[in-house]
Amino acid sequence: MPHCSMVDLKASYRSTISYRPIRPSDLEILEKIHGDIFPIRYESEFFLNVVNGHHIVSWGAVDLSRPDDQSDELIGFVTARIILAGDSEIGDLIRPDSSKSDQTLVYILTLGVIETYRNLGIASSLIREVIKYARSISSCRAVYLHVISYNNSAICLYEKMSFKCIRKLHDFYYINGQHFDSFLFVYFINGGRSPCSPLELVTCAVSYMRSGLKSLAARLWKNEDKKESKWQRCKEAQCLITTSQNRRILITEGAEYQCV
Repeated sequence: MPHCSMVDLKASYRSTISYRPIRPSDLEILEKIHGDIFPIRYESEFFLNVVNGHHIVSWGAVDLSRPDDQSDELIGFVTARIILAGDSEIGDLIRPDSSKSDQTLVYILTLGVIETYRNLGIASSLIREVIKYARSISSCRAVYLHVISYNNSAICLYEKMSFKCIRKLHDFYYINGQHFDSFLFVYFINGGRSPCSPLELVTCAVSYMRSGLKSLAARLWKNEDKKESKWQRCKEAQCLITTSQNRRILITEGAEYQCV
């Protein structure tokens, strides 16, 4: 029997995967997959809005190589909706366009693939469908979504697809009596802006250095004839150690986003 590598298997599967809009006939299987994948229960109204296209756009993945009675059955899906940038939580990150007062965003609501079809690139293809759709809307400036903090596979997927993690939201989810943090990921399009562009990073670094030098000069001038106590030096050393150890998770008080 000839050897079949995992790469060959994936290529074989990919050649038979097709993508299409979700339809009313998908209602039952869509509800089942959501129930199997997500720890959050969605109301029936949500699924009805998805399959009927009421303020929600969606795409489904099907495997044409399955038996005839299953070849059009969903094996993956993505749902999303359009919102006004001004009504969103990332409106402050979008570069204003005076010629377009109605700038919009596409927010990904749910994304999932059944277990036997994972790691075949289906989720990536579904996300690309959303990005392609968003690009076709001239007023759209970004695609964004939330990811629960422990979903490492999803986090890696979005990072691989050039989404930027711009915020960590504490206690964003409440599931089964327990709070969980969330990461907010954004993919800028059509002239949208990234808060972490190289120029802005350099500008922020220069500004930080200047303010630090000014602060140091003022402190030295003020305390020229004073000597700090041993206790004060110990306190500052401890503060520096703590800050260094937590530099990846600290958010400056009052800051609206953090680049990671």
